[in-house]
Amino acid sequence: MDASEIRWNDAAREKILQDSDRVLREAVLDIAQNGGELSSDEAFAEINSRMKGRFIDYEPGPDVRKYADAIVAGEFSD
Repeated sequence: MDASEIRWNDAAREKILQDSDRVLREAVLDIAQNGGELSSDEAFAEINSRMKGRFIDYEPGPDVRKYADAIVAGEFSD
C-alpha cells in the first residue's frame, strides 16, 4: 500500500467536515447571542479561543474574521 492511500473514507470525511462546521456555527452563534458588546477583534479572538484545541493545527483564516465582523454588525438573528 502506498502512503498516499492512507486517508479517511468518504463517509468519514463528510462527517468530519459536518462536525467541524457545527463546532464553528455553535461558537459563532453563542458569541453573537451572549457576547455582549464586543469589538471585531474581541469577537475574532473569542472565536479563535473556542476553536483552538478542537482541531489539529488550527489556524484562523479570513472566514473567521468575516464571522467576527458579522457578530459585531448584529447580522445573526436569535
